[in-house]
Amino acid sequence: MPNAPHPADPGVTFATVFRDALRQRGLPLERVRDHLRAQQITVSLATLSHWQRGRSQPEKAQSLRAVDALEPLLNLPAGTLRSLLGPHRPRGGTPPHDPAAVRHVYGEDSDVEQALGDAFPHFNAGLRQLVVHESVSLDEHRSIDETSVTTVVRAVRDDVRHLSVVHFLDAPKAGTVDLTVRDGPTPRIRFLPELGCVAADIPLGRQLARTETAVVGYTLRSSAGVSHQHERRITAPLRTYLLHVRFHPLAVPSNCWGYHRTQIGAEPRHRHRVALDASHTTHLLPAQCTPGVYGLEWSWPD
Repeated sequence: MPNAPHPADPGVTFATVFRDALRQRGLPLERVRDHLRAQQITVSLATLSHWQRGRSQPEKAQSLRAVDALEPLLNLPAGTLRSLLGPHRPRGGTPPHDPAAVRHVYGEDSDVEQALGDAFPHFNAGLRQLVVHESVSLDEHRSIDETSVTTVVRAVRDDVRHLSVVHFLDAPKAGTVDLTVRDGPTPRIRFLPELGCVAADIPLGRQLARTETAVVGYTLRSSAGVSHQHERRITAPLRTYLLHVRFHPLAVPSNCWGYHRTQIGAEPRHRHRVALDASHTTHLLPAQCTPGVYGLEWSWPD
C-alpha cells in the first residue's frame, strides 16, 4: 500500500489525491459510484466529478461515509482522504466574520481597536471584501495627499447598510481631511488626531441581503507629513488586491519595495524591489491575497 501524501504540502489537496488515485487505479467514476452503491452509499456522478476537480468537497455524513469507503478501493491508507478535508464551507461561498482571524492580523490593542473602541469586535462583521483597488498619490512635499479606493463587498448576513473604513495618516493636519464617496452621500468622518487616523461609515446605497454584492468607491484627501509607505490590513482572503502608487515628478523615491507581513508589527516577509515606470508609478498585485498586511515602502534620496 502506498504511503499517504503529506498534508502540509500546499499542493496536496483532497481533489489532487482523489484524482491521482483514480488515475493510478484506472477507475472511471461510474465504477466508483457503483462500488459505493453496493455499500448502500449514494453519491452522484456529478458530485464525484466536483470532488476530483476541487469544485466542492465532502461535508455531509453520507459523503464522509463515502470517503471512508473510497480509501480501500483506491489503495490509500486509512484516513488519508479524511485528513485532507478542510473546514466546513458555509453555503453561498462566503465565510462568515471570523473574530480570531481579525485578532491575528491586528494583534492586541491595535491602533484600529483603539480607534473603534467597543465597536472593534463587530468591525465590518456583516461584510466580506472580495476585491480592493487602492490608488495612492503623493505630492511634491513627499506626502500622501490622495487615496482613492474601490472595493467590491458581499454581505454575509441580512440587513447590511454600510462599510466601515479606518485610514491612518502621516502626521495629518487638523481641518485638512476630506472624504468623498463616488456614488453616494458624504459620510460623517471622525478625525482622531491622537491616533492620526480617520474613520467613517460609508452607506452602501441600499440595504443588502445575505450574498448580495455592492461596489463602494471613495477618495480620501489630506495634508500630512512625509510618507514612507502605504499598507493595507487584510483579515479574510481577497480575490484581488491592487495597490497603485503615483509619485510627483518633483519627489521621486530612490528605491521602492513591496512586502507582506503576517500581522501588524511583524517583520516583513517576501520583501522585494519594485521598479517605477516612466510616469513615476509602481504597483503591488499579490498572486494570492491571504490574511495579513500588504504594502509598498520607499526611501527618499536624501
